Amino acid sequence: MCCIALLAAGIGPRIALFFWWIFGDKPDAAIDNWIWGVLGFLFLPWTTFMFILAWSPVVGIDGFWDYLLVGLGIALDIATYATKPAQRMRSAAYQ
Repeated sequence: MCCIALLAAGIGPRIALFFWWIFGDKPDAAIDNWIWGVLGFLFLPWTTFMFILAWSPVVGIDGFWDYLLVGLGIALDIATYATKPAQRMRSAAYQ
C-alpha cells in the first residue's frame, strides 16, 4: 500500500502537468522558458504544478495565498523525495 502511495505522489503531478501542457494554455503563459518547465517537470513537479495553479495572467504570483500554494508545492516535493531514503532505511532495518 505504501508503495502505491509513493508511486502516486511521484508520478501524479507529472501526469497532471503533462495533460495540462497538452490541453491547456496556462502552463505556457506561466513559465517563461521551456527549459524551466522541463526542469520543473523532472525535479520539482509539485512546485511547478502549484506555481501554475497560483499564477494569474495580470499579476503573476502575488499575495499570501499564492505564496502559500507554492510553499505547499515545495513541501510536497521535499516530502516525496524524503520518503525514498526512509523506505530504504526501514527495509534495511527489517532484514
